[in-house]
Amino acid sequence: TSLTVADMLTYALQDEYLARAEYDLILSEYGSVRPFTNIIRAEETHIDALLPLFEAYGVAAPADEGSSRAVAVSSLTAAYQAGVGAEVNNIAMYETFLAEDLPSDVRTVFESLMHASENHQRAFQNRL
Repeated sequence: TSLTVADMLTYALQDEYLARAEYDLILSEYGSVRPFTNIIRAEETHIDALLPLFEAYGVAAPADEGSSRAVAVSSLTAAYQAGVGAEVNNIAMYETFLAEDLPSDVRTVFESLMHASENHQRAFQNRL
């Protein structure tokens, strides 16, 4: 109910780590499949956008445990569905964070990442 900037940064980075790990698992299972090939690179960019905020606010970045939490899917259709679901949840997370009083640099990054997730969601929906 009460989120600090440290909490929000940690949740955001963990979510981006998990998305990257899940998309990597899908690519290893099904090969070089779009839009996963493009979106996994975007997840790297999202992580790179978040990491400087940890240093700026004196917060320890969490370890990347995404690979241990990623779940395999049974088909490409299930992968696209999982992608839609993950992006819906990601957007909801950023909407929650953006409702808070945030420093301008944190707000800018969260808005950018939320808009990217909206694009990713559309890309997965188009494959369905």
